[in-house]
Amino acid sequence: MRINKLELTNFRSYPSLKLKMQPGTTTFIGDNGSGKTNIAEALIYLSSLSSHRTAGNAPLITLGAQQAVIRAEIERESRFLQIDLEINAAKANKAKLNLNPTRSQREILGACQVVYFSPEDLDLVRGEPGIRRDFLDRLLVSRTPRLVGVITDYERVIKQRNALLKTRASTTALVPWNEQLIKLGAELTAERIALVDALNPWVGTHYANLNEVKSAWISYKCSTEGVNSSSENNTRLLSARLEELAYQEIERGVSLVGPHRDDLHLQLGDFPAKGYASHGESWSIALSLRIGAFNLLKSEGAEPILILDDVFAELDEIRRSQLISAILIAEQTIITAAVENDLPAQLLTQKFYVTPGSVTRSRS
Repeated sequence: MRINKLELTNFRSYPSLKLKMQPGTTTFIGDNGSGKTNIAEALIYLSSLSSHRTAGNAPLITLGAQQAVIRAEIERESRFLQIDLEINAAKANKAKLNLNPTRSQREILGACQVVYFSPEDLDLVRGEPGIRRDFLDRLLVSRTPRLVGVITDYERVIKQRNALLKTRASTTALVPWNEQLIKLGAELTAERIALVDALNPWVGTHYANLNEVKSAWISYKCSTEGVNSSSENNTRLLSARLEELAYQEIERGVSLVGPHRDDLHLQLGDFPAKGYASHGESWSIALSLRIGAFNLLKSEGAEPILILDDVFAELDEIRRSQLISAILIAEQTIITAAVENDLPAQLLTQKFYVTPGSVTRSRS
């Protein structure tokens, strides 16, 4: 899979941008704040229908414009597909596939698969559980696009249910929301656990390849004991747990049961990574998660685009070599860098130079 053409209209700092891209590695070089990460963000948004930098759509739209548009020509196994995505701040986004309007923007999911690595990925180790849940859910959607509906519907149910709990609504009023929480929560939990089981060997192998002394592995940490990759099993357990905590939920006005309270556990040797991993170890586990995700998708027949957003300056030679090994097997890699000399000398790449609102093949 690769991007042949990318066009942005009123996206972030680009009123208009048209790029032709080649297979292999493409690097965007520019000062911090010049807009190079905005290009990476556009591809990430096209892949997951959400930004890795902001929760809402409004910041993605150039000030004064009504909407932003991302257009990409994607080539996969000698087949070409054009995706047009219109991003709106106050109404639903609109999408087209080969100029044909889709019923929902979700229909473009899976057309552009992306795995990205950025300095913010240290938060996967050091940050709150929600960051790790988001990592899992984005990977789930990339692996199985239909699950975006399960994730979105589950988030809506939790929001509505919490609103009812805060008003001390009757048990009868909660019943339909309880049923949806159990149904959707059981499926989402099962899918996350199956994903973690599949990803774990890749994470351990890549961590070991970094010459780290300790072993690393990941597991799913659930607030409900006994859950597994069976939706039927999880339905029974979540239902029982919901009954058990019904009074506490009403007293506290919040949903205490479900995958919105779960976590991805990262283990290094005898200790959890969070709170115990050194700075270097944190980089290693974050890198292992991302490159592990890339290799998992590739092992299942996908050809994800690899995006490395301003990370080479942060890494030592060993960790850089791990990234280069991934670049060598990726059909297309997008790199951003603030300093050209941070790029490994052996990296053959098409280079673009970025200044605010402009991208050129030569330095200005």
